[in-house]
Amino acid sequence: MDPAETGQVLSHAPGSPTVLRILLGAQLRRLRTAGGISREDAGYAIRASHAKISRLELGQVSFKQRDVADLLTLYGVTDAAEREPLLELARNANAPGWWHKYGDLLPSWFEVYIGFEGAASIIRTYENQFVPGLLQTPAYARAVIKLGNDDELDRRVALRMTRQERLSAERPPVLWAVLDEAVVRRTLGGAETMREQIEHLLRMSEKPNVTVQIMPFERGGHAAAGGPFSILRFPDRELPDVVYMEQLTSALYLDKQAESEHYMSVMDRLSVQANSPRESRKFLADLL
Repeated sequence: MDPAETGQVLSHAPGSPTVLRILLGAQLRRLRTAGGISREDAGYAIRASHAKISRLELGQVSFKQRDVADLLTLYGVTDAAEREPLLELARNANAPGWWHKYGDLLPSWFEVYIGFEGAASIIRTYENQFVPGLLQTPAYARAVIKLGNDDELDRRVALRMTRQERLSAERPPVLWAVLDEAVVRRTLGGAETMREQIEHLLRMSEKPNVTVQIMPFERGGHAAAGGPFSILRFPDRELPDVVYMEQLTSALYLDKQAESEHYMSVMDRLSVQANSPRESRKFLADLL
């Protein structure tokens, strides 16, 4: 994809500005690898580390105009007509996202995830402790948030509810969630909150873009022995899938093909091992 085509794709892409960053980052990565240039050499050209180049190419950080210009020169893109679309994208990619007003509540590593989530066309997730944020009711979300934060509860819940709006948008993403039985057995916020939450899961599972599966205890061990994770896929298939794993005070993002394919294989096995969507709805209805 040449710079002009990249500009056309980005101008129609959802999830701006994060999707602008990840598409621009992917284009810069293609240019770098085509030129046989290492991340270390690219980092040296912009007075940064190879890790900074990796974050730029994944769209995890904002772009400085000077850095993009220097990288394009290093990669042999010297024609003004080819450079300008990418420099313009760098300018647009630095615009604040809708979540900017919640910036005081969000650690930087989670701001990255919200941007990715908003840009993804397919989100597959496995959870073994909590209902995924995109499927939580306000009362359940409040109970989960209170486990780690007692300040600004209303705004934190509002942020989570705003994230969910995209599931009902005109062109919603596909959400496919596999939940360990422990998620719906563990009481958070009291019995009434849990009942409301399970009813909400049943309603959401009826949406054409939402799939919910339950992994019952009786299945014993399963493929996701390492804990919860999410896989995000983007509309432009030239973009790599991103695997997201949240930790207590940070998060891990994986975008190498071998890594994402491994997690996708695990997710596929989970989906086979778990109750089917129909069986899962019956499970939840019985649990009520």
